[in-house]
Amino acid sequence: MEALFWACLIGGIVYSVVTIVFGDILGDALDGLLDFLPDGLDWLHPMTVVGGITVFGGAGLMLGHYTNLAVWGVVAFALLAAVIIGAGVYFFYVRPMRATESSTGYSMEEMPGKLAEVLVPIPADGYGEVMLRMGAAGVTNRMAASFDGVPVEAGAQVVVVEVRDGTLYVSRLDSDFSSNIPDERR
Repeated sequence: MEALFWACLIGGIVYSVVTIVFGDILGDALDGLLDFLPDGLDWLHPMTVVGGITVFGGAGLMLGHYTNLAVWGVVAFALLAAVIIGAGVYFFYVRPMRATESSTGYSMEEMPGKLAEVLVPIPADGYGEVMLRMGAAGVTNRMAASFDGVPVEAGAQVVVVEVRDGTLYVSRLDSDFSSNIPDERR
């Protein structure tokens, strides 16, 4: 039984090292390997399964050497430790990471309704530049024109009304309205 525990522990360690060194190459090569699994089995993530196998091997070795449990007791407690640690890895790492946004990209269709600040003054019939906050930490500068056909000076708060041909058409916010907007919307 000790050979099984050693194989699980060493296999998990080797998998971890190979993943660290060749992670991107393996990720591309094995992409879609588990796509056949139904949606309810997303807990079968390789990190969860291999982590559980590694814990099973390590716990089995420690329990076998430092307790007086019978072989089946060692196996049962090692399996219990593997399930608990695997579930912890899934609920505290894998699942939250799947819910995170992996890109700071945005779409032009998201911009109407966003608040912006004028960086380069916008003439009545020309183009200027505005700065928008996109996402939690993203900032982008975009070409803008006046939606109302009136000039807008630098530093003014505006709202994006529409997007046409890559240009944001903006309208100035009233000072009464913009003073009531919370800072996180700006």
